Amino acid sequence: MRVGRVLVSAEEIEARLAEMGAEITADYAGKDLLLVAVLKGAFMVMADLSRHIALPVDLDFMAVSSYGEATKTSGVVRILKDLDREIAGRHVLIVEDIVDSGLTLQYLRRNLEVRRPASLEIATLLLKRGLQVAPTTVRYVGFEIPPDFVIGYGLDYLGRYRNLPCVAVMEEGEEEGWEGTAASGP
Repeated sequence: MRVGRVLVSAEEIEARLAEMGAEITADYAGKDLLLVAVLKGAFMVMADLSRHIALPVDLDFMAVSSYGEATKTSGVVRILKDLDREIAGRHVLIVEDIVDSGLTLQYLRRNLEVRRPASLEIATLLLKRGLQVAPTTVRYVGFEIPPDFVIGYGLDYLGRYRNLPCVAVMEEGEEEGWEGTAASGP
């Protein structure tokens, strides 16, 4: 497998996260906001998005798995790391790198709703078109993308490529670096 064509450049990601951060700032002004990143992929999204939110926010992390080592979700969700903070009465914004089937988010939403947050919303960098099998309402969407398997900006293939500064399609072929390729951006 190798890095293929770029779907979203580093510059496009930065600009859209700034817009999302401004929306979130306006929507949550005066509220106790907790951002919850779903590890490992969303750590980059949350780090960059949080710098664009002009409010004092709290950060926490969960780790869930529905992929294992596959390129398609198994449909079985496991919590690998739970929250460190209580969320009762707080405004919680789940930050995701990508939403595809919606099964993981459906499970996560049910799990967190029983903890009685004041509100529970979702922000994602990427939303794959046409793959949702579970009803998923995402309040903040960075980009809608086709149903390709993508890597970069936190998204991985077998634990690799998370540090790619853009979002690219993973393609069949011999593995290579991305320096000097289309994936390195303009």
